[in-house]
Amino acid sequence: MDTTTQQRFPKITDEGLEDLRRRIGVTVGQTVEPWCHEATRDNIRHYAHGIGDDNPLWCDPDYAAGSALGGIIAPPSFLFATNRIISGYVGGLPGVHAMWSGADWNWHKHVRRNDEISSEARLKDLIEHQTRFAGRAIQQVYNVRFYNQSGDLVADADSWCFRTERDHAREQGTKYTALRDRAPRRYTDEELQAAYQLYAQEEVRGGTPRYWDDVQEGEALPVMFKGPMTVTGFIAYAQGWGGLYIRANKLAWRLIDVHPGVGIKNKFGIPDCPERVHWEEEFALEVGAPGAYDYGPERCSWLTHQLTNWMGDAGFLRRASCKIRRHNPAGDMLFIHGKVKRKYTEEGRNLVEIEQEARNQDDELSVLGGGVVELPKRA
Repeated sequence: MDTTTQQRFPKITDEGLEDLRRRIGVTVGQTVEPWCHEATRDNIRHYAHGIGDDNPLWCDPDYAAGSALGGIIAPPSFLFATNRIISGYVGGLPGVHAMWSGADWNWHKHVRRNDEISSEARLKDLIEHQTRFAGRAIQQVYNVRFYNQSGDLVADADSWCFRTERDHAREQGTKYTALRDRAPRRYTDEELQAAYQLYAQEEVRGGTPRYWDDVQEGEALPVMFKGPMTVTGFIAYAQGWGGLYIRANKLAWRLIDVHPGVGIKNKFGIPDCPERVHWEEEFALEVGAPGAYDYGPERCSWLTHQLTNWMGDAGFLRRASCKIRRHNPAGDMLFIHGKVKRKYTEEGRNLVEIEQEARNQDDELSVLGGGVVELPKRA
């Protein structure tokens, strides 16, 4: 790949940052319609299937009706589909790349079938970093609050993107130098079968309560497998989540006409969305990534999937965190490990704190996270 090309993309400027700082604390208007206004049966199922989660509590009305919850609820991470800012739709610094990089979530209520979700968002902070990936980078943090049709606070979360200069990441970034020069990984049938065995053994706790009394500090959660990564899988997630900039025909033109920085010309000279780094290898390499790669909210949802499988129908996910450490390009496998860090009581709740990390097939750290689960106690 020729890395001697002239500057193609806008840079981070002090003037742009100053303009963006003036937005801190200001409520963000309805810049773009959410993918899902309502937690319908199909919207919930599409999101769950987009992360490879077949828990019948989200997907099977008959099962859910017979559960203690009395009907379908949404997986906690479904809320990514109800607000685009929580998922990485950032304002300011037009033409500067944005990579979703983490979130801290708090849940207060279940999202039930046919709940109507509204949200409000504010820019919370801007933090400057020096990175191996792209040199100067700006961590852009938003706070988002989610409400149901009764006005009840369902959840709140901070999420952040890193704004990076595409030219610098491609030409001077050192994080993926060795990986870009490496031949594509090709797995043997034996390697694939060993990984697929984790799918065959995946346990959804379901209606069997996991009691707080029985949990031991230091105990491991079953390893959760995700992958092997394919562009097909990334698109399956976008089908349930909605994406940030995926539009067709007139709607694509309208978005780019209003926000020209969103339209980056492809090999045909046609302005197309920056989100295509997730399915277009050529463009992913242009922004300094090692290849077409998974979505950040998708990976966060994989971590919460491990927690909801483990806690069962009677559990409630109170908090979760996710910090992205590297891209998962197509061809990668991901192995999510979890361990009970502590168990404790707080305000009458019986809680278990779990720490998580996920590594790829080469034992490279992909993501750090964790959560706090509320469990029932034996009578």
